[in-house]
Amino acid sequence: MKRINSAFTIVAAAYMMVSCASNPYASTNRDHKKHTKELTKELEVLPPPNPGTASSLKYAEDWVGTTNFNLRKPNIVVIHHTAQDSVGQTLKTFTLERTQVSAHYVIGEDGEIYHMLNDLYRAWHGGAGKWGSNTDLNSSSIGIELDNNGSDEFSPLQIQSLLELLKDLKAKYKIPTANFIGHSDIAPTRKQDPNKTFPWKELAKEGYGLWYDEIPEEEIKTLDKGNTLTTEIPQEIKTEVNDSVIVANAKAPKAAPLLDVTPKIAIKIIGYDVSDMPAAIKAFKLHFIQTEVNSTLTNHDLKVLNNLYKKYL
Repeated sequence: MKRINSAFTIVAAAYMMVSCASNPYASTNRDHKKHTKELTKELEVLPPPNPGTASSLKYAEDWVGTTNFNLRKPNIVVIHHTAQDSVGQTLKTFTLERTQVSAHYVIGEDGEIYHMLNDLYRAWHGGAGKWGSNTDLNSSSIGIELDNNGSDEFSPLQIQSLLELLKDLKAKYKIPTANFIGHSDIAPTRKQDPNKTFPWKELAKEGYGLWYDEIPEEEIKTLDKGNTLTTEIPQEIKTEVNDSVIVANAKAPKAAPLLDVTPKIAIKIIGYDVSDMPAAIKAFKLHFIQTEVNSTLTNHDLKVLNNLYKKYL
């Protein structure tokens, strides 16, 4: 029996050695497991440490633990492009402690999915940003990085894997349709990812993010001519123009307004941080217009914006 046990131990050790040798991330995986154990120990401290240090707080002598709890779950998905040369470079970046950046998933150009962090952990992918009233996106979101240099189109295999992953995440965590967004949506002054080739419309058709109703082709031609369907600029919009937000083709009084509220209100309702309106408009157009990505709102853009903000109400 001892010989059998010894032989089993040798085989197991050899298997582990071969496995580690074939995985270039064996070392960082060990660090990952070590950090996980450290976090687990923090959660197991009972009673938990009192929050804050204010001496005026009067805590009861006895700790009482509730029986009703579970782990926090993500409610938003933020999609990025890596802006690096290869998936290997990105994986290295996310396994170097000094970079201080990470994501839950990385999807290669060939569609291969790397699950780098438990979905219930807080990855460092969003940075400073805001969506609606949420100013800590890292604490409530899952970060997905797509291997892309920042300008090329995303590969069909990559998008197919993304759609399959989103289907799983949406079902598992009951993520609302409107809460599938891009990095540029939450950080319009800093980020431009995913780039303007990203197929947001395709994702929306599958239930991941909202999209506007199609505008009839004849109406698009009319809008392209300018002015035809636009009312006189309201005073609120004139004020925004003075603040360097440009609303194109919106001068002559005509039949019906393209936008029921001011652009600032509409874009804010969708979720964008409007403290820098030119940046917010550019982020909006990167996601929903994807042509002429700038801070100018054309008649067509206003029509799209009017349709969208109502969907987000």
